[in-house]
Amino acid sequence: MRIGLSLYSINQEIVEGRMTLETAIQWAADQGAECAELVPFSYTFVKDDGRTDHDTIKKAVTASKTAGIPLVNYSILADLCKTDDAAFEKEVERVKMHVDIAAELGTPRMRHDISAFRRPRGENGVKYFEELFPRMVEAASRISEHAEQYGITTLLENHGFFANGCDRCERLVLAVNRDNYKMLLDTGNIVCVDEDPAVAAKRLAPYCSMIHLKDFYIRRKDPGDTTEFDCAGSWFRSNHGRFLRGSIMGQGDMDMYEILATIKASGYDGDIAIEFEGFEEPKYASRVSLDNAKRIWAEV
Repeated sequence: MRIGLSLYSINQEIVEGRMTLETAIQWAADQGAECAELVPFSYTFVKDDGRTDHDTIKKAVTASKTAGIPLVNYSILADLCKTDDAAFEKEVERVKMHVDIAAELGTPRMRHDISAFRRPRGENGVKYFEELFPRMVEAASRISEHAEQYGITTLLENHGFFANGCDRCERLVLAVNRDNYKMLLDTGNIVCVDEDPAVAAKRLAPYCSMIHLKDFYIRRKDPGDTTEFDCAGSWFRSNHGRFLRGSIMGQGDMDMYEILATIKASGYDGDIAIEFEGFEEPKYASRVSLDNAKRIWAEV
């Protein structure tokens, strides 16, 4: 079991030019991260013309080897709930191209979303989930089948407000029913649908190939300056109206001792990546989060 860092946590450092992808990988290793996750927001492995950027991939792989830190997951956004057949096929093929990129990066896993994160609030209910369930299963199955040739496991993350929650995630994984289709449990995201993260850890651990450790501040009354979907530090609302904001892992309102104890008791031995999205300076927040995760894991 390794505790590492999702480079999404220091995305702003790359956006604002203080780091490159290569120096971000080295920085994570220097802070004691034992593995790294790639999330291409501030960088990309796809050129403007749609072709794969092999040079950038090589730089990431070289940086990983130089730093001595393995790249264990490649995460991308996707929307496989498109009802237009042509748009659906185009999106499936786009995600399959990113599977090819993951293979070139050498990551054993690739997470792709099932639905758009910013799916309209009114379209997250059970009615819509049941209507789109066959399409989601078909897409995930085809992508997972494509990934099998590389030995890659594709992952369903409980991300956003639609394909989230224990029941929905378990149903999707069981329906796809492939050895290389597993869960990426995000301990923070489960709060977005108002479920208990420790219960989710116990329930979903058997399906997990990877875990995100994330912490939130949680309020029942409006703290002010609330947004609809901005999870990069601002307050936003859960499915049922609680107010959430990202925090340093171990400093928020989630019981990380109970969560990590539950994960440990389950026998989970895969990779764990810190994912920070809050107001604090990202390098400081990521370092403290890593230290806290290792300390708490050792104590529980």
